[in-house]
Amino acid sequence: MPPPVPRDAVDYTAADVEVQLTRLRSACLALPQSSERPSHGGPAFFIRDKKCFVMFLDDHHEDGRLAIWCAAPDGVQVEMVETEPERFFRPPYVGHRGWLGVHLRTVDDDELIAIVTEAFRTVAPPTVLRVLDSD
Repeated sequence: MPPPVPRDAVDYTAADVEVQLTRLRSACLALPQSSERPSHGGPAFFIRDKKCFVMFLDDHHEDGRLAIWCAAPDGVQVEMVETEPERFFRPPYVGHRGWLGVHLRTVDDDELIAIVTEAFRTVAPPTVLRVLDSD
């Protein structure tokens, strides 16, 4: 884990947090059978209230990041972290399972929707995927 970043050195505001969380909610809750609830100290998004696919983090353990941790297909985390380390990272706790960390302010709305949808697809059961694909 990176060393703690002093709170006064974080380069975003409470307004930035709200903007990014609103964007994320819009992307996640547009997916079928998705919901939001607190988990591990922040908002998280679930399929059928059971399977988490995205977690929102604001300066988690003073890491200075405004980011998400999300499920990712096999190999994606390694590829993204190697090719674009300023945008993507291996998150603590779930990184060993292939989850991907994404700095939210480095992705536009279309890319955020694509990342969230891929995370959803990675963990969704087949019946939910059929609903998604039929929309």
